[in-house]
Amino acid sequence: MIYLDNSATSWPKPKEVIHAMSDFLENSGGNPGRSGHRLSISAARVVYNARESIAELFHISDPQRVIFTSNITHALNLALFGLLKPGDRVVTSSIEHNSVMRPLRALEKEGTRLTVVQCGLDGCLDLEAFRAAFTQGTRLVVVTHASNVMGTILPIKEIATIAHQAGALLLVDCAQTAGIIPIDQPALGIDLLAFTGHKGLYGPTGTGGLTIGERVDTSELRPLMRGGTGSRSEYEEQPEMLPDKYESGTCNSVGIAGLGAGVRWIQSIGVESIQAREAELNDLLLSGLQDIPGITVYGTCDSLKMTAVVSCRVAGQHVSEVGLTLDDEFRILCRVGLHCAPSAHKTIGTFPEGTIRLAPGIFTSPDDIHSVIAAFDKIAHHG
Repeated sequence: MIYLDNSATSWPKPKEVIHAMSDFLENSGGNPGRSGHRLSISAARVVYNARESIAELFHISDPQRVIFTSNITHALNLALFGLLKPGDRVVTSSIEHNSVMRPLRALEKEGTRLTVVQCGLDGCLDLEAFRAAFTQGTRLVVVTHASNVMGTILPIKEIATIAHQAGALLLVDCAQTAGIIPIDQPALGIDLLAFTGHKGLYGPTGTGGLTIGERVDTSELRPLMRGGTGSRSEYEEQPEMLPDKYESGTCNSVGIAGLGAGVRWIQSIGVESIQAREAELNDLLLSGLQDIPGITVYGTCDSLKMTAVVSCRVAGQHVSEVGLTLDDEFRILCRVGLHCAPSAHKTIGTFPEGTIRLAPGIFTSPDDIHSVIAAFDKIAHHG
């Protein structure tokens, strides 16, 4: 079996992740921050160690500004609904995932003013068009770091400069880049960084978070929900301290144990090494697909400008049929359709059917890629 759906969730997981989760359940099964006994303290230590690992990965000086959530959609909603009010202006791009677009459309109905900057057919963002989209009162910019449809990487540092010059904060959706390309949050100028645990960080599903930069005044960032935190229990008002203000309820401790192990595994390899490895696989995949008549590949087709996410279509064939054939006849697992990003597909002209998305990962081999190319050659020629 060849697994090429790593942009949806990474698989397989490193053995270190599985062992960390098993060890937590066996030896640290208490409720972190809720009791003073040894199992609670042990659980809290595991969670804090994961918080420190995330902070180190993104070059954040204060681990308390790492907020754990149930996934990146939760993190994005926390930032968007926490910051934006009726009358505020927000700027985004046309290649965003629905985890950004659906909250923004809901906020738009409540009076937030939304501007969507059109990207090119390859998903690239015109910075001058982006700059021109800013008007007085722009509160926030929210963009994906890299498209989940065609892998196109947006120029985050330049976007941050434009946003900050206009007095706006920058929220970045790093679902497709965390653990895959190096991210220095302060150096890039990212104010709010949303990440998920189950993709490039090689943790389990049900994990993610939001990291809050120093420019963000947390007194102006409202919690998405309120409740028990294990701290300030004598008060019926939500505590203001971080991370408690945004982490109501018992956290997914066993998932966070796995996430922390995944991050440490990535750090032991080096994110730069992972990026280089995936770029090699991407180059091999792109060159092979582009040599097959009848196959259209979308995006920049330049591994220096994209993550290892390749979208394509086969002339005269529905993407769903191709996906089924790849699974049934060749044991190649990928994703077809709109990938929860209709705006991105409208941008590149593949709406409403979508594309076949191939996403290799660190455990993919060059032989796997050669097999995928051979399968597409047979499908393109024989239908």
